[in-house]
Amino acid sequence: MPKTGSIGRASAFLASGTIVSRILGFIKLIVLAGVIGQVGQSTNAFAVANQLPNTVYVIVAGGVLTAVLVPQIVRASLHDDGGTAYINKLVTLALVIVGVTTLVATALAPVLTLIYGSNLKPGPLALATAFAFWCLPQIFFYGLYTVLGEVLNARRSFGPFTWVPVLNNVVAIAGLVVFAALYGADPDGARAAGTFTPAMIAVLAGSATLGVVLQAVVLFYFWHRIGLRFRPDFHFRGVGLGAAGKMASWTFGMLLLTTLAGIVETRVVTLAGDTDASVAVLNTAWLIFMLPHSVITVSVATAYFTRMSEHAAEGKLDLVRTDASSAIRGTTLIIVLASAVIAVCAYPFAAVFVSRFDQVQGIGNVIVAYVLGLVAFCILFVIQRTFYALGDTRTPFVFTLFQVILVIVGVLACALLPSQWIAAGIALTVTVSGTAQAGFAAWLLRRRLGGIDGRRIIRSLVRYLVAAVPPIVLGLALLFVLGGMQENGFALSGKAQAIAAMLLIGASMSAVYFGLLLLMRSDELRGFLAPVFARLRR
Repeated sequence: MPKTGSIGRASAFLASGTIVSRILGFIKLIVLAGVIGQVGQSTNAFAVANQLPNTVYVIVAGGVLTAVLVPQIVRASLHDDGGTAYINKLVTLALVIVGVTTLVATALAPVLTLIYGSNLKPGPLALATAFAFWCLPQIFFYGLYTVLGEVLNARRSFGPFTWVPVLNNVVAIAGLVVFAALYGADPDGARAAGTFTPAMIAVLAGSATLGVVLQAVVLFYFWHRIGLRFRPDFHFRGVGLGAAGKMASWTFGMLLLTTLAGIVETRVVTLAGDTDASVAVLNTAWLIFMLPHSVITVSVATAYFTRMSEHAAEGKLDLVRTDASSAIRGTTLIIVLASAVIAVCAYPFAAVFVSRFDQVQGIGNVIVAYVLGLVAFCILFVIQRTFYALGDTRTPFVFTLFQVILVIVGVLACALLPSQWIAAGIALTVTVSGTAQAGFAAWLLRRRLGGIDGRRIIRSLVRYLVAAVPPIVLGLALLFVLGGMQENGFALSGKAQAIAAMLLIGASMSAVYFGLLLLMRSDELRGFLAPVFARLRR
């Protein structure tokens, strides 16, 4: 059983890989915005096509693999062979499913593109379909990456899963640079969809797919490093895969629900047209929203997930409850600060991607609308993983259904908004529904575990929120002084200026936030800083 120190080291290692990957991911977004823009026909066409493989993969296997693989592999590790035979069977089955899905989805590229982009004009829709043929093969390699990576996580080899996306981003950035060198950059998104040649489509979309391919294949090397060898095994009977299938069926249903909500969101946001914030802006703002979640919550929860699965397998529900409480309190310590900083710096953040003030406002408003729900989103993630560790995928289906109903109703109402506010309205709808979902999920987990250490969690959250108020006031004052809310202000006058402003504001807000928590004698902050000070003393 891992000690708290090992959880901390695993979380730190996961976070370090995620930080490097996310930094490169944002560099990729900046380069992409400089090459094809954030608003325009080709921008929206590529955004629709490039999200298709993720969407299809998530429907068929993404969350299913995460929900099922780790708990099942942890249980299988108790077998005489350490679970090797079971792993080979489970991985073989997963890759067969993902492979068949990839072939079918690629053949149906025109249909899938039409489902999401029916509100696009004929030219951008045809371009999105052409991009989709190049992008959809990513489905298989996303599946391969997830399967190989989750097995490594279950075997406590946490690093490769978060570090290999660095390679993906490097390849994708190189592809964008090559595209700009060959065909020129279009930062304002003025290039018409009809001007794209087959070679241009192949370079832009093909390089994105090549990065995903290399990200997956390189994990075989790390399998060999820990002594694993994959040998396809098609003898699925008699090895307990029925339990995995039952778990997967509920997760599959849950993912169908979220995909339905995603289709509604995409179809409504494309009503904004080619001049206002639309698909690409919504995707960019969501990636900014996901940055602290990926670095902090996913890193901590992934390390805790294996331990919770072990405790659940041993029937130690009190320890599962302790793990969940610790993960929530530890992640929200940083997430509250991250939410405040991103909200204050939303306009400078947007100025890193675009230069026109109206586009800065469009992206910035969407970022603020999303980030208001970041704390609830991260709490929900931990709760969901706790249910998965318990082998329960039915309950996450229930609270996801609750959220999807709210999202669909709210997003359809956003179609009545002025075009410049549709994207921000959708983001705010996601925030409100996600917050309600987190509260409902916490209540269900409390019933399941006989408590979730709620008073301690609430006390910590209140302490964090109180400590965040003075930094927010300071951050807004600095933003005003730096011209971060007006056209031609310093903070919005260029990429370098925007980054400098964000660094100054973020550092100042962080210093005040952590200083106040130290005065409040926060146990979570002391636990966070203890290993850092111990290392410095050594």
